[in-house]
Amino acid sequence: MTTIFALSSGRPPSGVAVLRISGPAAVAALAALTTVSLPPARTMAVRRLLAPDGSLLDRALVVHFPGPHSVTGEDVVELHLHGGTAVVAAVVAALTNLGLIPAAAGAFTRRAFDNGKLDLGQVEALGDLIAAETEGQRRAALEQTGGRLAAVVDGWRATLLHVRAELEATLDFAEEDDIAATLSPASIAELAALLSALHNAAADGRRGALIRHGVTVALVGPVNAGKSTLLNALARRDAAMVSDVPGTTRDVIEVRLALGGLLVTLVDTAGRRDTADPLEIEGIRRGVERAAAADVVVDVGPEPATGAITVATKCDLDGRQPGWHDGTFHLSAVTGAGMAEFERFLGEWVATLVRPGEPPLIAHARQTAAINRAAAAVATALRASDPVLIADELRDATAALAALIGRITSEQLLNEIFGRFCIGK
Repeated sequence: MTTIFALSSGRPPSGVAVLRISGPAAVAALAALTTVSLPPARTMAVRRLLAPDGSLLDRALVVHFPGPHSVTGEDVVELHLHGGTAVVAAVVAALTNLGLIPAAAGAFTRRAFDNGKLDLGQVEALGDLIAAETEGQRRAALEQTGGRLAAVVDGWRATLLHVRAELEATLDFAEEDDIAATLSPASIAELAALLSALHNAAADGRRGALIRHGVTVALVGPVNAGKSTLLNALARRDAAMVSDVPGTTRDVIEVRLALGGLLVTLVDTAGRRDTADPLEIEGIRRGVERAAAADVVVDVGPEPATGAITVATKCDLDGRQPGWHDGTFHLSAVTGAGMAEFERFLGEWVATLVRPGEPPLIAHARQTAAINRAAAAVATALRASDPVLIADELRDATAALAALIGRITSEQLLNEIFGRFCIGK
């Protein structure tokens, strides 16, 4: 097994740079960099780090974690350096001279997975936590890093193993009078309850995906209704060009922002009108297509009619008071009148899609697919009467759940998942 290293903190220059080392030669590498005895395990101490020629590289805080009681399950060393570019480069060169290998993206997390420190659900949650942009994403990802998915899956697998044990007895001793010819009523009830739990978890995957990827809110309506001005007001920057000339917006414009702790992708679409301009026609077509795929549609205009939420953005011109009147939210995207109330309302509307409360169990398409495979196998087993077919389906369901948390999986899939991580993690 090679010993790897990487910068696990931000790119220098920075106040502190953390170099992480993992592998069988990690502690020996630390000993080679300093002539002073190593500090006790899991205790930070200041040490002078020396180059092979004896010159001083840096005065750093160092700590080592003997395996298997470390983040990767191997011997791990951390060097907390001054964060200058030259300092980091000099220490990296010294580690390379000692025969250590620069870590690939996700290499430390992969070793933690290989050594049983993390299951695949925790790995994916860790990636989500690193990528989290909003409070909702942070909470959902952090919940899963504790192993909640594996705990639930282990309960499902225990049910399958219990039923399979009964079924194996049926297959092995079918000639005995006291052995049932197929599943018992109790086992059927267990499988039915399991199937319901799997269906609920798969359905909840959409909620997890909305938290992870964000809720799409499309602004639609006629030309010059104020869609781009509203987008800019919500984004608090000039993300879209605004003009009195009809048809200014000819393509879909997207802005990511946080509303109520949730990620929202706000989509400005080309205004609806009859036109002979081929570019504008294409822009309108794209807007219609994007709005059809949106999670929330906000219809903007003087007489909104088609959206789930209807908004008039020019109360500073039409004399209407800000707020709800006759099923329409009136505001001024120019003066800001009613904007705070609308932002709060829109955030609450978006929150209803993810049902605030307990974070979703799954958030990845891979996880949903694995649960659906398990559910399909259990459903087939419940419909079957042949014990051999039932046993095959229950084995398939067990395998699907094992793959869900990484007990069995392909090398290609693992490479894809760990390749999404940054170097140093």
